[in-house]
Amino acid sequence: MGKIIAVSNQKGGVGKSTTVVNLGAALGGKGKRVLVVDIDAQGNTTTGLGVRKRTIKNTVYEVLIGACRAGEAVVPTAYKGVSLISSAQKLAGADVELASVENRLSRLKMQLLTIKDMFDYILIDTPPSLSLITLNALVACNSVLIPIQCEFYSLEGLVQLSDTIKRIKDGYNPAMYVEGILFTMYMGRYNLTSQVVAEVKKYFSKEVYTTVIPRNVALSEAPSHGKPIMYYDRSSKGAEAYESFCIEFLERSRQRKKSQSAAG
Repeated sequence: MGKIIAVSNQKGGVGKSTTVVNLGAALGGKGKRVLVVDIDAQGNTTTGLGVRKRTIKNTVYEVLIGACRAGEAVVPTAYKGVSLISSAQKLAGADVELASVENRLSRLKMQLLTIKDMFDYILIDTPPSLSLITLNALVACNSVLIPIQCEFYSLEGLVQLSDTIKRIKDGYNPAMYVEGILFTMYMGRYNLTSQVVAEVKKYFSKEVYTTVIPRNVALSEAPSHGKPIMYYDRSSKGAEAYESFCIEFLERSRQRKKSQSAAG
């Protein structure tokens, strides 16, 4: 059965879409069946995978409002092992439409459960806000992967997200846990970087990944070409970092399954 991971941070510009696109592509390159679900109205992940939103009939918007089933919205991408449920600009107003519908927090969960077995991993790119759309992702997921930029405001975003996760866990999704925290746009020579890393590790030491994603020109260029970094510039530092992250991500997943099997 597939694992659903919400990639989330209530602060924008921390590398959520970049992480979804490149982790998804790296997992696909290793033979995993990956579904990317873009629930951010900006659609950066959809664009980053080279899919034109205007050409897609059934998007995640139609899935959420019940106009189609999740399986009808899945489209292939040009990249090995990676499929997509596309974003749509109409998502920007979806909160208003969802506010009055039944089961408004579990719409996405109910839909993804119908296709979960078709994939090894389902990665959800969430908006940088605490909206009904974001809450749908947190209710639907098994775990939350948190990209964090090495700056002060990102610490505030992490604290806010931690509070949100606790509330969702207590009220709607008791099995949810933090998959891990990934430092992005990392610049090791800056004192602030070291300070932010130290502060996060003080409270979330077990969750922080060893791999960090550096600031990298190729990583910034790749989305404009509609390509994950491993397909745009495989020799770049950004590609090497996401490859290392994918390996660490899979190893942690194996260790977690091993621990759960031993406990059960």
